[in-house]
Amino acid sequence: MELAYYSDYAVRLVNTEEPRRGTDTLNSTDTVRELCGNSTQLAARVVESDVARLRAVRTRLRGIFEAADEQDEVRAVDLLNALMLEFPVSPQISGHTTVNEETGRPDWHMHLADHAVNTAAAYSASACMGLAVQVTSLGVDRLGICEAAPCRNAYVDTSTNRSRRYCSDRCATRANVAAYRARKRLENDRSARSGRTHDAAQDATPATER
Repeated sequence: MELAYYSDYAVRLVNTEEPRRGTDTLNSTDTVRELCGNSTQLAARVVESDVARLRAVRTRLRGIFEAADEQDEVRAVDLLNALMLEFPVSPQISGHTTVNEETGRPDWHMHLADHAVNTAAAYSASACMGLAVQVTSLGVDRLGICEAAPCRNAYVDTSTNRSRRYCSDRCATRANVAAYRARKRLENDRSARSGRTHDAAQDATPATER
């Protein structure tokens, strides 16, 4: 498993809350287990207190994405480093049971060993390491906040041309539709004003000149 994968842990956690909509789905141990995804070891250890712990980390992670979105790279990195000091990780080489077809050897890769005292700490450590890998390989500016109002979901831009502005295709479509409607309203307003100006000019023209 590539360490960059763990950045999705951070994105999923931050997006359990939508501040502008007033929604928060991180409200039960079941939600925490859903966040753990395929990590059955993490999910099996979830307790009620993990909800509050992860909510606190979520606020700090959102601060990283917001700082990056505001192009304050130093602040974003400082916030991430502070979390990484609080939630350290233990990288470990793992091969699982996967075998390289060409060599017949295990497919060795980096994995994060789980030595944390609780699920929230283990999850947070993985999320921070994932973000750190993305930041150092792609750049701080690849962390963003969705531009489609009222959505403020976080995302990591892994596109080749650094063009991502929205957290999902749904938000991109909604923003494009809203922009199109805004342009049409502006065109209609300009057309209406032009028509009124033309009518006024016609009314002001002497009858002998018509």
